Amino acid sequence: MIIAKTPFRMSFAGGGSDLASFYREHGGGAVVSTSIDKYVYVTVNKSFDEKIRLKYSQVEEVKRPFQLEHKRAGEILNMLKIEKGIEISSLADIPSRGTGLGSSSSFTVALLHALHTYKEQYASPEKLAQEASKIEIDLLGEPIGKQDQYAAAYGGLNIIKFNPDDSVCVDPIICKKKTITTLEDDLIMFYTGITRSASKILEEQKNNLDNKSKKIEIMKRMVLLANELKQELKKNNTKAFGEILHENWLLKKEMAAGISSSKIDYWYNKAIKAGALGGKLLGAGGGGFLLFFAPKEKHNSIKRALCDLRPVDFSFDYQGSKIIFIHD
Repeated sequence: MIIAKTPFRMSFAGGGSDLASFYREHGGGAVVSTSIDKYVYVTVNKSFDEKIRLKYSQVEEVKRPFQLEHKRAGEILNMLKIEKGIEISSLADIPSRGTGLGSSSSFTVALLHALHTYKEQYASPEKLAQEASKIEIDLLGEPIGKQDQYAAAYGGLNIIKFNPDDSVCVDPIICKKKTITTLEDDLIMFYTGITRSASKILEEQKNNLDNKSKKIEIMKRMVLLANELKQELKKNNTKAFGEILHENWLLKKEMAAGISSSKIDYWYNKAIKAGALGGKLLGAGGGGFLLFFAPKEKHNSIKRALCDLRPVDFSFDYQGSKIIFIHD
């Protein structure tokens, strides 16, 4: 039996510039993000018989990978040439779909990691991220970028750069421990209870980047914000964090319809009035988790203002995808 543990992630600035339609044509993209201590766990084990069993929100039992309804798992098994005799199960610390924390990519990375280990193969973070991107973007045809796969595989607080030649650079943001502690103390996250599919929003955003020069200029500004945020954190200046988060959110809302809504704007404005210095909806938009940056002494007033939402505690993760259990 093998168990892989892979973190979810949250991005702070530059989200959307990891789409190939942008970074290939406009000089590259950049995202500042961190992995967090909310995880997906994937267990793999040799099955007693020759069948493939997959346990997630459903239970599937088939003879060959192509018969799986869970196409993501089927493509991973095909890639690693595992055709039979395997049992896979997964669980997660938070809702695993439509929450804006990169859960689908975290599952992909976790399953790849577990199955490589099952085959007695070492898989580096770079290999896991590349294979997860290939499966999700090329094989499954999802209209997504690459930030989630790299954040899940590497872990940590990073600026992730997406180059026009399709290469990706993951650069840790080096700052004092007190700076990280301040960020963790001053960030507060709420679950809206709204889940959504990111595909429609991302498809519209991709089309906008293909066709509309104004959207391209907005995205270029978001890339600049990611680089500005990196520089401010390197200088241990957390005071700029809320301002950059807020500007990034205002720009992001212009990228596609459905990123925000009247309800999300209502919650956001209430949090700002209660003392938040900035914030954003995590992920592609439409639902999931709201993140705010505010002095810790303002957190209780923000919680009271958003009393209909559920606060979720978290810390940063620095290890990325890991194998936490092996038993022959």
